[in-house]
Amino acid sequence: MKKTPIPYDVVKQKIEESGLQKVGKASIREIVKLVSDIEAATGLKYVRMEMGVPGLEPSKIGIEAEIKALNSGVAQFYPIIDGIPPLKKEISRFVKNFINIDVDEKSCIPTVGSMQGGMAAFLVANRCNAKKDTVLFIDPGFPVQKQQLKVLGMKHETFDVYKFRGEKLEEKLESYLKKGNISTILYSNPNNPSWICFSEQELEIIGRLANKYDVIVIEDLAYFAMDFRKDLSVPGKPPYQVTVANYTDNWIMLISSSKAFSYAGQRIGSMVISDKLYRRKYPDLKNFFASDEFGRAMVYGAIYALSSGTTHSAQYGLAAMLKAANDGDFNFLEAVKVYGERAHIMKKLFTENGFKIVYDMDEDEPLADGFYFTISYPGLSGEDLIEELIYHGISAISLGITGSERTEGLRACVSQTHESQFDDLEYRLKKFSENNPIK
Repeated sequence: MKKTPIPYDVVKQKIEESGLQKVGKASIREIVKLVSDIEAATGLKYVRMEMGVPGLEPSKIGIEAEIKALNSGVAQFYPIIDGIPPLKKEISRFVKNFINIDVDEKSCIPTVGSMQGGMAAFLVANRCNAKKDTVLFIDPGFPVQKQQLKVLGMKHETFDVYKFRGEKLEEKLESYLKKGNISTILYSNPNNPSWICFSEQELEIIGRLANKYDVIVIEDLAYFAMDFRKDLSVPGKPPYQVTVANYTDNWIMLISSSKAFSYAGQRIGSMVISDKLYRRKYPDLKNFFASDEFGRAMVYGAIYALSSGTTHSAQYGLAAMLKAANDGDFNFLEAVKVYGERAHIMKKLFTENGFKIVYDMDEDEPLADGFYFTISYPGLSGEDLIEELIYHGISAISLGITGSERTEGLRACVSQTHESQFDDLEYRLKKFSENNPIK
């Protein structure tokens, strides 16, 4: 029996009790449950890197605005389905100030987190043309979005972008689009889990091909402006969050409040639709919705059916934070820069103990330090690496469940690892490398 930082026999017992045939193939939530059970049984705290949850306190600006709204009685009223006017105004201003894209307030819609925004987008965008019924994921990506499509009974295709960066992206992307079945392209930028960030060249390729093949691009901005290599925090001044919206009108942005604003618990995000797409009519939408106009089908068809709007008080909270950011009174990125600082230190600890960074470059530029990084260990598959790390008090998830072809790797999230755990992490990694000598 190996000597491991977490008692070997307890971990083995809990793995057996979990019913998991292979820990390395477990979903994010299954890993969360397993690790929580081991922590409860041993009283020992893990270095938890498996789940991408915010680890910082939210701004008091949002909380105080919500309290004020609740005290004014908004809880007794249904919210307007497409969003309260103050929030729609501030979303529009935010997109102009931090992305440099003009969009009408009408086209700015609050959603119950970006998760709901994605679900609603699939419901409408994948039904605009009966001949186009498939979503294309530029992976690696967020596994739950594929789960949403499975629940909806919709199709998807996918490819790992790692080998197709820069100009190589065009031929690869077009090989899917020319088949004529792709309705929608989806990617995250910065990327979950690899933290790659698309360049202007790559976004131009995506936008140009979206125009050529008339497909809708869903830009998942869950980690808005968190490419910490540039200062994207000053409203109305470059550099801005890069976007495909500079190259096509066929776009939807999903802007999360969970990470950049540390507001995950209130389940509120923003769906922003290009004005041209919002107004565009697709006759095939009438097979599912009362209107053939894209925006009306989205609001009064999909979002109405999914949730009948977004929590009333949370809309006031987000409106207040966006207003403060738009006015230059609240640097929302200052607090979250700590994620990049943690990643820099944690990557160093891993590589000093024999690990490799899987996704390490943005074309010819070193990858940014951010919310996630990816790791592998010589001689171990991704599935075996997860299980071995569990015995050493460290948790992560397999890249294999994210659509990545780099199945030897794992995704590590820095948000739940406090600086006070770095010594513990270093000790556990040293024990890991002792127990798994590189041959």
